[in-house]
Amino acid sequence: MKTLHDTRIIFERSMRYTLSNPAWVVLGLAQPLLYLVLFGPLLHSLSGVRGFGSGNSWQVFVPGLLIQQGVFGSLYAGFSILAESRSGVLERLKVTPASRLGLLLGRLLRDVLVLLVQAVILILGACVAGLDASVPGVLAALVVVVLLGIGISAFSYGMALRIRNEEAFGSVLSSVTLPLMLLSGVLLPMSLAPTWLADLAKANPVSHVVTTERALFAGDLTGGTTVLGAVLAAAIVLLGSVYGLRALRAEG
Repeated sequence: MKTLHDTRIIFERSMRYTLSNPAWVVLGLAQPLLYLVLFGPLLHSLSGVRGFGSGNSWQVFVPGLLIQQGVFGSLYAGFSILAESRSGVLERLKVTPASRLGLLLGRLLRDVLVLLVQAVILILGACVAGLDASVPGVLAALVVVVLLGIGISAFSYGMALRIRNEEAFGSVLSSVTLPLMLLSGVLLPMSLAPTWLADLAKANPVSHVVTTERALFAGDLTGGTTVLGAVLAAAIVLLGSVYGLRALRAEG
């Protein structure tokens, strides 16, 4: 019960900070919306091309944007805990009886809520643009995106606490983000890639999650591809949470 109480306090505190700076939420949504408006219409002529099937091209493009939103927004979550560490807020919280798990979960809940709001707005915008997808599949896809966001946010917090420097942390994220996204097929399916590149992408768990999202949008809720991506997303949650909690506990 104490952990739940601590989680609620940290969540409320984090949400107050987020609501006092809503520009960050808006800016985080701006990039995928621009892709939706400026890049999405180019895909209409690709219907029937390998990887796009014969249906609605938005079913391929929008799931990729959701994963892009989940990965980018979550990876940079660590900057917030670095700011708290630099200002001394984190140190003051750590000398209280608050549980380390509560300190982590409260922040992750805030990240999940922000990501969920951004994802819903993105999907609604895609529906206006012409998205036609399975409603149960879209709801399941939101769950998978949230799982991915939790795991990556937790990992980001842990990595930020290990590095302890904003400039170095930003450099590491830039080095990680580019290959992670290029080898995930968020904008175009990896089925369009040459064999060597497609094989390389298979080592990237995010690429499997992207494939799962597209399968869910198409209405495939129980296929092998869908299950694999969902399992990998859950594994990312477990590994990221363990890493983030250990880093937080190592702080004393």
